[in-house]
Amino acid sequence: MAATIRPLREDDVPWLKALEDERWGGQIQVVNGVVYRPADQAGFVAVDGDRRVGVVTYEIGGDACMIGLLQSLDEGRGIATELVETVAAFAREHGCSRLWVVTTNDNSRARHFYEGLGFRLAAVRGGAVTESRRLKPTIPLVDQSGVPVTDEIELERSL
Repeated sequence: MAATIRPLREDDVPWLKALEDERWGGQIQVVNGVVYRPADQAGFVAVDGDRRVGVVTYEIGGDACMIGLLQSLDEGRGIATELVETVAAFAREHGCSRLWVVTTNDNSRARHFYEGLGFRLAAVRGGAVTESRRLKPTIPLVDQSGVPVTDEIELERSL
């Protein structure tokens, strides 16, 4: 991988917010009707020299840890995998028995990525994305290939 993983710091927040605006349609995420602000969550950053090349945010609740945002800026280097495994190890050390993440029905690439890391389907919330647009109108109606973006797909992994 050749990148260093370190905790997300306050001086990373402006960069993360700009990344959210550029790649995620704004600085909020909506999961099952709940608004999350990844820049306010704890996280880890992958750094290669003086360049940030990836980020993951997370939130621990009870014995579960939710991955909020995952972004690799240098795909194919294993950065996203390393970031997920770093969160998994951290969550396990802090008493979590479950790691979970939500994606959308159109994002088969994310589903395959997480399933390759041992995640399994936990829930399908039909129409949840349609409802989430009330809180985040920038969520696209269809993906780049014309698939309607309507449902949340929750994946989980035991720790």
